[in-house]
Amino acid sequence: MITVSGLTKKYGDRTVVDQVSFELEPGTVTGFLGPNGAGKSTTMRMITGLVPATSGAALIDGRPYTALPNPGAVMGTLLDAAAVHPGRTGRTHLQLIAATIGVPAQRADEVLELVDLASAGGRRIGGYSLGMRQRLGIAAALLADPPVLMFDEPANGLDPEGIRWMRDLLRGHAARGGTVLLSSHLLGEVEHTVDRLLVIGAGRIVADGPIGELLAGDGTAVRPAEPVSFEAELAAAGLEVQHRDGVLVVPGASPERVGALAAAGRHALIDLRPAQQGLEELFFQLTDAS
Repeated sequence: MITVSGLTKKYGDRTVVDQVSFELEPGTVTGFLGPNGAGKSTTMRMITGLVPATSGAALIDGRPYTALPNPGAVMGTLLDAAAVHPGRTGRTHLQLIAATIGVPAQRADEVLELVDLASAGGRRIGGYSLGMRQRLGIAAALLADPPVLMFDEPANGLDPEGIRWMRDLLRGHAARGGTVLLSSHLLGEVEHTVDRLLVIGAGRIVADGPIGELLAGDGTAVRPAEPVSFEAELAAAGLEVQHRDGVLVVPGASPERVGALAAAGRHALIDLRPAQQGLEELFFQLTDAS
C-alpha cells in the first residue's frame, strides 16, 4: 500500500507539488497522469526519498521508503531507465542489485527471461536500445517480487508488442494482490491498463477515482439501425444530438428515455448505453482547467 499525505515540494518561492494526497490499495493499477512539469516525477521521487519533501509524508506499508529494512523487497521502482552503468552487462547489473537486496544470483536469469532479455543478458548495457533498457529496469524492479511497483513512463521505447506485454505484466501483478502506480503519456494504453486514475495539474491533484466513473459522460450513446429518422425523432422530442464515431450521443438524456422514444417510434437499436468520454478528452479538460 502507498499512502501519501499532504506531500509538498518547493524550490524557493516556486511550488512544484502542492498538498498531494492519495492512498493506493492492493489489487489495483493506478494511472498517474499529468502534462510535463505538472509534478508527477517529483512526486514519485519524493515517495522514494530521492527528492526530499518540503512537507507532508509518503509511506509504503506504513513506513517511509528510506526507513524500510529492505526497500527493494517491498517496492520495485523504475524511475529512470538510463541510470545504469553502460559498461556492465545486463546480467551483471541485475546480479549486483540482487546481492544488495538479498536475492539469489540466479534470480537475475529468471527475470531476464521474464522480460525477454535472456539472449541479451551477456551484452553490455551501452549497446541496448531504449526499449531494452526499459525492460532491464522492469527486470530490476521485479527481482525480489515486491508487492508494490512504481513505474515512471515505463512504455518509453517499447514497441506495440512490448506495451501489450507490460500491460499483461501489470494487470497480472494486481490480480495477485499487488499495488501498481504507473505514470505514462500514452493515454490510450493507460485507458486499457488501469483501474484508477490520479490526474495532477500545476502540482495539485485535479481528479482521483475509478477510471469508469471519471470517464462516464452525462447522456446516452445510441446506434440506431436508421440513424437519420431516429435523429429526427430525438430532435422532435427537444433533445440535442451529437455525432461521435458513427454513434449518436444525446447529452442530458438517460438510456431509459432514449430507449422509450425508440420503442414508441418502433426504431430498431443496435446499441444503447450510457455515454462515455475518451481519456484524452478528460485529460485535457482537467489539465487545461488547472
